Amino acid sequence: MQDFSRKTLETKELSRKFFAASFAVLLGTGAHALTLADCTRTTHISHGGQADHMDLGEGRVIWREWWSQEGTATTFVLMDCGSGEVLSARAAEENMGRRTAFDRTDDVMAVLDRHQSGARVFATFARIADDLDNVARDVMVTTQMQESCACAAAYPELRGDKMEFALAG
Repeated sequence: MQDFSRKTLETKELSRKFFAASFAVLLGTGAHALTLADCTRTTHISHGGQADHMDLGEGRVIWREWWSQEGTATTFVLMDCGSGEVLSARAAEENMGRRTAFDRTDDVMAVLDRHQSGARVFATFARIADDLDNVARDVMVTTQMQESCACAAAYPELRGDKMEFALAG
């Protein structure tokens, strides 16, 4: 009887130590998982940033980049988290150098929505870029070798060889 009680006490003590150690590790590692909401932030002191991050499914994310110093600009960025392919398109700008002001945000959103609502096999970045060329400025398709915040939040398993994203601060 006494042996059983001692073993029970030892087991309880071991469990308590394990729980305390696990809890300390959990607190120490900052076990907070990155979310798309965490990606909304200022990236250039007081005058530029990223917002409205969305998971489009099948490894794709989109967000809006903004700029507001001496002029304003809005650019939409679509990224394939697996390949690192990025499509960016300026939807609006005002007082950004010598170019005339424009706001085609609704038109850009309509193109993006149309491609998103169809079969993904047809929504290639090249096709989307061709359609955006008719309504947006500075349409570019590039490949990034660094994981974006939105990809880190929505598809961390697709990072592959890309440099891992980390929030500054």
